[in-house]
Amino acid sequence: MTVENGKGKQIDDVGAAEVLWSLEDLYLGVDDPALEEDMELCRREANGLARKYGGKVAGLDGGELLELVTRLEQLDERLGRLATYSFLHFTTRTGDPQASALLQRVEELAAGVGRQTIFFRLEWNRLDREQAETLLGSDLLEKYRHYLASLRRFAPHQLDQAREELLQELAPVGRSSWNVLFEKLLGQMTFGERRRTEEEVLSDLYHPDRTTRRQAAAEMTEGLQRHLHILTHIFNTLAAEKMIQDRLRSYPSWISSMNLENELRDETVDTLVEAVTGRYDIVHRYYEMKREILGLKRLYDYDRYAPVPGLEEGVIPWEQCCRIVVDSFAAFSTEMAEIAERFFQEKWIHAPVLPGKRGGAFAHPCVPDVHPYVMVNYLGTLRDVSTVAHELGHGVHQYLAARQGYYNSDTPLVLAETASVFAELLVFRAQLELLESREARRAFICQKLESIFATVFRQVAMNRFEDAMHRGRREQGELSPDQLSAFWLATQKPMFGDSVRLREEYGIWWSYIPHFLGTPGYVYSYAFGELLVLALYGLYQEQGEGFVDRYLELLAAGGSRSPYELLQPFGIDLDDPAFWHRGLDIIEQMLDELPPVR
Repeated sequence: MTVENGKGKQIDDVGAAEVLWSLEDLYLGVDDPALEEDMELCRREANGLARKYGGKVAGLDGGELLELVTRLEQLDERLGRLATYSFLHFTTRTGDPQASALLQRVEELAAGVGRQTIFFRLEWNRLDREQAETLLGSDLLEKYRHYLASLRRFAPHQLDQAREELLQELAPVGRSSWNVLFEKLLGQMTFGERRRTEEEVLSDLYHPDRTTRRQAAAEMTEGLQRHLHILTHIFNTLAAEKMIQDRLRSYPSWISSMNLENELRDETVDTLVEAVTGRYDIVHRYYEMKREILGLKRLYDYDRYAPVPGLEEGVIPWEQCCRIVVDSFAAFSTEMAEIAERFFQEKWIHAPVLPGKRGGAFAHPCVPDVHPYVMVNYLGTLRDVSTVAHELGHGVHQYLAARQGYYNSDTPLVLAETASVFAELLVFRAQLELLESREARRAFICQKLESIFATVFRQVAMNRFEDAMHRGRREQGELSPDQLSAFWLATQKPMFGDSVRLREEYGIWWSYIPHFLGTPGYVYSYAFGELLVLALYGLYQEQGEGFVDRYLELLAAGGSRSPYELLQPFGIDLDDPAFWHRGLDIIEQMLDELPPVR
């Protein structure tokens, strides 16, 4: 089926036009009375909790603490339902004022609720160690033991109640508001004379014709350049906001708060980053080989994703994509496949490229008593099939973890990527088995290597950009577009060495990446997940069926324990550089297996 974007351009001919999620499992629509009722219930419950328990946490016994935490979880879950609906509704219509207004209302509600209930976190973290450990030892609190213990890791960075309440009050006009502006800007931006979307233009970077790739890069650059003054202001504002927050909370570095969120020690993350940057030579070797395969004298930034010849890549209809993903999952686990099938059959996915819809892809965990939702922008490429597998991996993980309840299902970001990357690998292996010719297998392995590079090496290179940006904002003040572009090129060039020439025009491509704004410090989680998955997949190959149950147990555990504890059954030591190099060695082995250029 084909639809038009209002400018006469076809934007769907892959059968995905009607693959639209149904948000009715959350609310029947923006006029559903349940929306207003739930908002009022949240206000009333937050007020009631503050009156009943505010200033009294230190005097609660185990049973009373259980009652309070249970009510807080129920409140947060109701608020999560509202937030999920308003966000998903806005995501597919970023230019709709009504959708934007609803999102803002819910964010303001969340800030108000947070201001009234913040007393619990503050008072809980002020308890002395002995009293807290006594309460945590109660059998009554077993369900929330890890959640409550984890809250206390933020105690050294906690402010007094007045300032914490003020920050909650200001939250709707802080980071979230600037991110909404960014989403609106990117969602409404068009590129080139054909006024294409971001997704359509970026897709052309994978085109076999070099002129098409070069034109796509020029259109992307020109489109970003037109709005660079706004994008630069957004980046500076949010870097400054983080600087202020980190200073107020006495975090030793810009990345420390993210490491705490991930329940990781700083040295674990440092070990990961050092291991990856120390193996950039793998990327250099690959692109030198790719240059020879393509028969080019030099590769430029717009050639990075040029397809290696040998793989006949036609358009893959949506239905075929569904079968590839589900069948690949089924070969590993019937339970995993059955859960994925529900996403396709029960309208839990939004797939077409539409005007006003944000770019990229994500899986949203929603709330435990509903189900996750997945958003992709499907154009029918092999890369899109991999993206669908990636997000369905997230979806399966979130579906299984929901059994832990709202608080314990919230998986640390570094483990949140485990299932998604594992799912990609399952689909890759299944598709590779179907290829017979030497050239086709080489092209397909090259495509997978480039995907791994994007997940491991590129994400760590982007982590280095973030490091330079945040340090620069703190040491030099507001950063100009030229300074940000210099940071971008200085941190991207080491990854490619002399194998790819990054032009000056590529310098502004930092400006469309949402992770830097929405979740500062997040990007290393991708590298963490990819290298962890390579190690886990190696164990699967060794252990077979015995591995599957332990893997599904890992997913179902959600965030009920720390990453270190969750990975103990697999014998993984995250602080050992050898562990990370084991995953990097597997990448190098894939490179070594590529047939030589004749």
